[in-house]
Amino acid sequence: MEATIAPCESPAGPLDPPWSRAQAHSRYLRNLLASRPEIAAWLSERAARPVTGEEMHDFLRAEAPASEESLKRALRRLRQRVMASLIVRDLGGVATLGEVVETMTQLADVTTNHALDFLHRQLSEQFGEPLDSHGLPQRLLIVGMGKLGGRELNVSSDVDYIFVYPEEGQTAGGNRRIDNYDFFLRLGKRLIGALGDPTGDGQVFRVDMRLRPNGDSGALVGSLGSLENYFIAQGREWERYAWIKARVMNEGVNLQAEWVSALQNTGRPFVFRKYLDFGAINAMRALHAQIRREVARKEMAEHIKLGPGGIREIEFIAQVFQLIRGGRDPALQARPTLQVLALLVERRLLPVEHERELAAAYEFLRRLEHRLQYVNDAQTHRLPTDEGDRLQIARSMGFADWPAFLPVLNAHRADVARHFEQVFSEPEEGIHPLAGIWDGPAAGDDALEPVATLGFRQPKAMLERLQSFRQSSRYLQLPASNRERLDALGPRLIDAAAATATPDATWQRGLDFLETISRRGAYLALLQQYPQALMKLAELIGSSSWAADYLTRHPILLDELLDSRMFDVSTNWQEFRLSLRSRLAEHVDDTEREMDILREAHHAQVFHFLAQDIAGLHTVEHLADRLSELADIMVQTTMDLCWQKLKHRHPHPERPPRFAVIGYGKLGGKELGFASDLDLVYVHDDPEANAGELYARLGQRMSTWMSTRTSAGILFEVDLRLRPNGDSGMLVCPIEAFRDYQLHHAWVWEHQALTRARFCAGDASVGEQFEAIRIEILRQPRDLATLREEVLSMRKRMLDQHASRSDETFDIKHDRGGIIDVEFIVQYLVLGHAHRHARLCGNLGNIALLGIAAELGLIPSRLADPVRIAYREFRRMQHTQRLNAGRRARIERASVSRRIDAVRTLWLAVFGSP
Repeated sequence: MEATIAPCESPAGPLDPPWSRAQAHSRYLRNLLASRPEIAAWLSERAARPVTGEEMHDFLRAEAPASEESLKRALRRLRQRVMASLIVRDLGGVATLGEVVETMTQLADVTTNHALDFLHRQLSEQFGEPLDSHGLPQRLLIVGMGKLGGRELNVSSDVDYIFVYPEEGQTAGGNRRIDNYDFFLRLGKRLIGALGDPTGDGQVFRVDMRLRPNGDSGALVGSLGSLENYFIAQGREWERYAWIKARVMNEGVNLQAEWVSALQNTGRPFVFRKYLDFGAINAMRALHAQIRREVARKEMAEHIKLGPGGIREIEFIAQVFQLIRGGRDPALQARPTLQVLALLVERRLLPVEHERELAAAYEFLRRLEHRLQYVNDAQTHRLPTDEGDRLQIARSMGFADWPAFLPVLNAHRADVARHFEQVFSEPEEGIHPLAGIWDGPAAGDDALEPVATLGFRQPKAMLERLQSFRQSSRYLQLPASNRERLDALGPRLIDAAAATATPDATWQRGLDFLETISRRGAYLALLQQYPQALMKLAELIGSSSWAADYLTRHPILLDELLDSRMFDVSTNWQEFRLSLRSRLAEHVDDTEREMDILREAHHAQVFHFLAQDIAGLHTVEHLADRLSELADIMVQTTMDLCWQKLKHRHPHPERPPRFAVIGYGKLGGKELGFASDLDLVYVHDDPEANAGELYARLGQRMSTWMSTRTSAGILFEVDLRLRPNGDSGMLVCPIEAFRDYQLHHAWVWEHQALTRARFCAGDASVGEQFEAIRIEILRQPRDLATLREEVLSMRKRMLDQHASRSDETFDIKHDRGGIIDVEFIVQYLVLGHAHRHARLCGNLGNIALLGIAAELGLIPSRLADPVRIAYREFRRMQHTQRLNAGRRARIERASVSRRIDAVRTLWLAVFGSP
C-alpha cells in the first residue's frame, strides 16, 4: 500500500524540522545554502507559505537591474529562492503538486515578461518601436508550449518557446530604423540569453526553440501571417499535438490583447478540427511508436516520462481525445492534463475508475519526477541505480525503502500502460477471412457459394453491388489512405451484415453508407478503430431503412455509437438542457454555429431513442412522450436564442417575451414520431405598441431557424397553417384575438384540432391563458346533430384525398377503421359532451379519453376497450412500418380485420352512419 507524507498542521505554520529532510535529499539545496547564506535567511521568513507571482515581481523590482548582466543576475537569484522554497515545502510535505507546478509556471511567466520588457525597451531606445500597419507599437508574442503552456512546469524543466510578432514593417528609429523582423530577431536572441546563458548564478531556464515552424532550420521569429501560412501549407500532425497546450505568456506592459486573440484564432483551427477527427488516433499512435523506438534505442525503459506507463502516455490519452473532439467541444481545449481527464469523465468518454487510476498515477509520477530533479537541479527522469540514491528517493516519496516503493511505482505504470493500450490499440491486423470476397474480381459461380453460405439470400445481387462499388469512379478516385481504410472495412461489413437478421438489406444499406462517407477519412477511421461501432451500425441499419437514411444524412452520429449512454432509457433532461446551454454559450452571436449545435444535439438524442426503440426498450407511447419532450426543449431553446437577437427592439428588453408557442397535432397530443413535422401556432399577450410586429419577427425567425437546412441538416419541418385564418392570418396572434376567432369564426375542424393542442414553449402565463381559452371553447354547448354532420363531412373529404381504396391493403392512418377514425370519434365526443363533463378536456391522449368516455356512459365499454387496443396496435404498426417503408404505412388488410371491425363498430354506434 502506498505511504503518504503527512502535511504539517497548517501551510502557514513553521516547518519542523526546518530543512533537514530537504537538505538530506537535495545536493543542490545544500550547496546553494552554503554559498548563499542570505537565502537561508529568506527561507526563514518565506518558506511557511507559497511564493506568489506578486512576490516574484516585487523581488525583481527591488533588484532594479540596469544592464543585461544585472538583469541576468536578478533573474537567477529569484530562481534560486523559488527553487529553495519549493524543495523545502515539497519535501516537507507542505506543498501540493498543484502548488509546485503553478509556482514554477509563475516563475517562468514573471521572469520571461520582466526580461522581455527590459530588453524591448533597450532595443527600442536604439532602433525605435517596431510599428504595425496602423503605426502602433508592437510587442513580441511569447508562446509557451508543452508543460509551460499547460501551467504544469516541472522544477528543472526546459521552457519551450515560439516567438511570433504581429506584423511586418519597420521600427520608428529614424536613421537607425530596421525591419521589424530584425528587431524581434535581436530581441528573441537576447531573451534566450537572459534566461538560458549559464553564469556564476546558474540559469533561469534552458530554452528550447525546436517547436517553432520548421524546427532548427526555421527562422527564430516569424510574423503572425507567416505562422498562419505555415499551418495551412506545412503544418504536420505532431505539431497539432504540440500546439494543444500553446499559451501566450505576455502580461502587463507586454500584453496586447488584440494580437493575443489573433494568434489564438490562427492556431485553433489548425489544432482543433470542426469535425470529429478520429484520424488523430493514427497520428498519435505513430508519434508514440516513434518515441517508443527512441526509448528502446537509448535503453530508457526506466524513464518515468517517456518509458512504458510513463507521464507522456497519460498526456497522450488526454490529448488524443482533445484532438478528436476539441473542435466540436471547446471545453476540451483546456490545457492542464488532470482537468482534461475530469472533463472526459463528465462526457462519458472515459470511465470514472480509469480517470481515477490515471490521475493517481499522474500525481505519483509527477511527484517522483520532482524528487529526481531536486537532487542536483537536473532535468532527469531516470530512476537511480545507486542503492543509496534509491533509498533517498524512496524515503522522499514516503516509503521505508526501495523494495517498498518499487511495487507501487510499477502498479501505477501498469495502470497507465493498460489504459494507453485500450485507447491506442491497433485495429485488427492481418488479412480478414472475407477479404477474398471483397477483393474478388466478379460475381462468378465460385464466389456465389461462400456468399450464400454466409446467409445472403441473393448472393448474385450482393456481389454485383460490390463489384459496381469497387469499379465506380468515386471509389477509384479516393485518396489512397481512404481507399486503404475502406478496403479494411469492407470485409468486416460483409461479416457484420451476415450476422444480422436481414443480411441482404444490411449489406446494401451499409455499402451505401460507406460510399457516402468514403471521402471523410475521420469517419472511416472511427469505424476502423472501433470494430464494435461497425457491428452496432450493421444492427441499426439492418433493422430500419429509416435509421439507415438518417445515419446517411447525419454521419456525424457515428460518434454516438461509442456513447455508453446509448441504451440508457432514463434520459436526464436537466443534464441535456445544461449541456446544450453550455455548448451554445461558447458560440454567442455565431448564428450558423448555434443553428448547427441545435441540430446536432437533437439528432444525437433522436439517434439514442432510435437505437433504444430498435432494441425494444420503448413502447410507442413512451417513445412519443420522449420525442415530444425533446421537441419542446428544442422549440424553447430556439425561441430563447432568437429573442436574444431581437429583444433590443422591445421597450423593455430586460423582460422575457410575452409570447407562447402552442403545439397542435402530434406535438400537441404528445404523439410525435421520428419524422414528424411540428404544427405550431404563435400567440402573444403584450400591450406594447410595436409588440405585434416584433413578435411576428420572432415567430418568423424561429420558423426559419428550425426549418432551414444547414450543414447539419434541419431541426424540424414547421407547419403554421393551423393559426387563425390559416396562411392569410397573422403569423403571431394576440391572445384575445385568438379567443375571439375561436369563439366566433373558427370551423368545427379547428375545434377538433384544439382538442389536442397544448402550450409547449414560451411564457407560462400566456400558456395558461391559452389553456383557459381552449377549455372554454371545448366546453361550448353544441347541437349534436349539426356537430355530427360537420365531423362526417370533414372525414369524407379526408377519405377522398387519402384513402387507399384497396380490398387487399389497409392504410393504417387514413382508411376506414384506422387511426383517423379513432381520432374523429374522440374529438366528436369531446366537442359534443365536454360542456357537461370537464374531464373530457384533458389533453390525455385518445386511449385515455376513450376510457373516460366509457366511464361517463357516452359509449359502451364493450365497444371502447377493443378500440383502445386497436388504436394502440395501429400506432405500433404504423411506427414499425415507417421505420422501414417510408411515411405511408400500409399492411395486409386481412391481418388486422378484427381491429378494423372494432373501430367501425364503435364508429357506427357513435355516428349512426358507416
